[in-house]
Formats: sequence, structure tokens, C-alpha cells
Amino acid sequence: MKIIPYILIPITTLVLTALLLTACDERKATIDARTKAKKEILNEEKIAVDQAAEQAKKQTDLNATVDKANIEATKAAEQADLDAEKKKADSDAIAEKARLEVLRK
Repeated sequence: MKIIPYILIPITTLVLTALLLTACDERKATIDARTKAKKEILNEEKIAVDQAAEQAKKQTDLNATVDKANIEATKAAEQADLDAEKKKADSDAIAEKARLEVLRK
């Protein structure tokens, strides 16, 4: 009967070691899976950030085009107003000269 405890100790040690190693491997696998999932999420977020930046650039280009068109339209309207004021000034000068000619006679 004294032989059984000596045989059981190494067998028990082997079983416990095997269980410990198996549990350790499962934890490592869980850590690896969690890390992989986190990397995939971060990659997807990176792609989303890139797409958002690209969309923002396109929107900025569109806004710049609209702003340029508004500037050109404002410029054209202001130039038309100035041209009209020049013509009015010329007309006023002609009318004033004509009045002076009438008064002279």
C-alpha cells in the first residue's frame, strides 16, 4: 500500500500540470482573439476616418467652388453698378452742359 502514494504523486502532478497548461493555452487563445478583434475594429475605424476625410475634402472643394462663384457674381454686380453710375454721371454732365447752353442763349 505504500507504493500507491508514490505512484499517485507523479500522476497527480502530471494531471495538474496538463490542466494548468491547457488553461494557460485557452487564456492565450482568448487574448489573441480579443487582440485580433480589437485590431479589426481599429482598422475599420481607420477606414471610416479616411472616408470621412475624403468626403470632407470633396465638400470643401464644392464649398470653395460655390464661394468663388458667389465672389464672381458679386464682382459682376458691383461692376455693373459702377458702370451704371459712370453712365449716369456722363448723362448728368451732358444734361448740365445742355442747361448751361440754354441759359446762355
